Amino acid sequence: MFKHLFTPIHIGKMELKNRIGLPPMTVGYGTPDANLTDRHRAYYEARARGGAALIVTEAAAVHPDRKFGLYPLGLYDDSQIPSWHKLAEAVHPYGTKVGAQLMDPGPESIAMLTGNQPLGPSAVVGRSHFRSLPREMSIGEIEAVVQDYAEATRRARDAGLDCIQIHAAHGYALVGSFISPFFNKRTDRYGGSLERRLQLLLEIIAAVRSAVGPDFPIMLRMSGDERRTGGRSVQETQFIVRTLVDAGIDAIEISGGTIPVTFHAVVPPQGTELAPNAPVAKAIKEVVDIPIICVGRINTPRLAEFLIATGRVDIVSMGRAMNADPEMPNKAAEGRLDEIRPCVGCNEGCISAVMKGLPAGCILNTQAGKESEEFYLPAETPKRVLVAGGGPAGMEAARIAAIRGHEVTLCERSERLGGQVHLASVAPFKQEISQVVGYLSREVEKAGVKVELGKEVTASLVSELKPDAVIVATGATPLRPASIPGIDGEKVVSAWDVLAGRSEAAIASNVLVIGGGLVACELADFLADTNDNTGAMPAKVTMLEMQPLMAMQSVYEVRHLLMQRLHEKGVEMINGATVTEILEDGAKYTTHDGKEEEIHGAEYVILAMGSKPLDELSGKLEEIVPEVHVIGDAKGIARILEATAAAAELGRQI
Repeated sequence: MFKHLFTPIHIGKMELKNRIGLPPMTVGYGTPDANLTDRHRAYYEARARGGAALIVTEAAAVHPDRKFGLYPLGLYDDSQIPSWHKLAEAVHPYGTKVGAQLMDPGPESIAMLTGNQPLGPSAVVGRSHFRSLPREMSIGEIEAVVQDYAEATRRARDAGLDCIQIHAAHGYALVGSFISPFFNKRTDRYGGSLERRLQLLLEIIAAVRSAVGPDFPIMLRMSGDERRTGGRSVQETQFIVRTLVDAGIDAIEISGGTIPVTFHAVVPPQGTELAPNAPVAKAIKEVVDIPIICVGRINTPRLAEFLIATGRVDIVSMGRAMNADPEMPNKAAEGRLDEIRPCVGCNEGCISAVMKGLPAGCILNTQAGKESEEFYLPAETPKRVLVAGGGPAGMEAARIAAIRGHEVTLCERSERLGGQVHLASVAPFKQEISQVVGYLSREVEKAGVKVELGKEVTASLVSELKPDAVIVATGATPLRPASIPGIDGEKVVSAWDVLAGRSEAAIASNVLVIGGGLVACELADFLADTNDNTGAMPAKVTMLEMQPLMAMQSVYEVRHLLMQRLHEKGVEMINGATVTEILEDGAKYTTHDGKEEEIHGAEYVILAMGSKPLDELSGKLEEIVPEVHVIGDAKGIARILEATAAAAELGRQI
């Protein structure tokens, strides 16, 4: 089944046991001293034990005054070598090779964290949230950076690592910005032409090679196509990689996009093309004779095998897939494909959480980042546990409680498990999230949970069953503020009803959506279309939202693509609007500056104003059952990441 995926390959003189690698992903487990922590080691060791052939850690700083993020890793001081040595000792017993990615943030350095003005090829500012004007580097400063990379590589080798990777991707950070025509406006030997923009990288490669000799593998990460106006094209990348190979690079990992302008191409989310960088990787592979690694939405073993078998890539980087399931390589090798915990491309725990300064997690792998903990300790006193509600939170709590030895019954009042995930998967580009239901349903059954569909948990049922503990996971219900006149009108429906196929608003040609959160915007994406295509029915969608921007709670890269589609579909988005009355064909609202306005012509008014906890049960059980716990949206409206994480903790503690 996987003839190519589990074939060994060499990077220089380093042999990999298979073609699966864990690429550098920031996990947010760092400390001020920039050493690898026990939490880091446990995270990487779990992926090594799970079958990864190559692990490249998250970026390590090469100088103490130039760090990216709050607590990055570091290889800028010899005192850091022991922590890296412990990592090598942890993963090597599994036949896994390990390296560090080296990165200098350059113009993207965050001044408020470092206290220093960022340095760059030129005084050109980027577009990130915490940007500040960088200072153009002097020749002496550039030469010092070259030595920083050489010394960091020497420390990596002395720590027992097997390789290093130089970060030159995404048109940002120091090396990437020197290569980028957007940032690099120099006229000396480090800028001007494409070849001169390579000079810093070539000097780093030469210095690194001099420091560690000819046999220590040096890898490079770069964007094959920057996918931005004025960025580097595929053909230009083909041209420069031959020079880089001649300079001493042993393998190239091909990514795509730039940060932050096309961040959705750097970490492509659900609904985007699978393996979008594979065609570019194939183009690079055609002009060089070193291994080409491809990263970006390679989320299943079958896809990985296809890419290698068809000559597009030599090695696959499967970061988010192995964040979701560290055992994915071993499961694939053993043919246990149905047991693989899927990555649905939501970017909630692995990307968005880290960008907010939180540790990395996963909506389905609630053990991510907690690999060093005894996650499934057997219960000291097995209990009879009743779970009310079969959404993701209810299923996760039931699953873990059952694994720990409790006798668990899960009752779901509808005829299927999954809760709001069914609604979430209706919008365009969201179908992958439906895998959450399939996976958790299988795992609940495997754990021995007794599932009863079409059965609502009531106080009388609890009295009859006499459980030791009840977990209330009954979800939420749409908000419908009674204070708004006209809200109970015949043509006023909820977004949930439309997404569930229970309302003919789905086939209307003109609708008004009240609300501008993620559900509202995805609903608009689902309904709207212009009249450009006369072979399809157009639908006009107008949105009223109190906040200054739409879908602000969404993952950044998801929101970027969503907003693009809404603009393309002609959705009229009115922000700063407070609805004061719902009319038969529209609404009255007040603008942010106090003006009163009206909208008419809508066939339906669709409410997407958020939701509220639905818990009509817990208060009735206090005198009936010893333990009552409320989780998920029934406790407080939250993202699925928070819901499953809290459910897992309860399952571990009950």
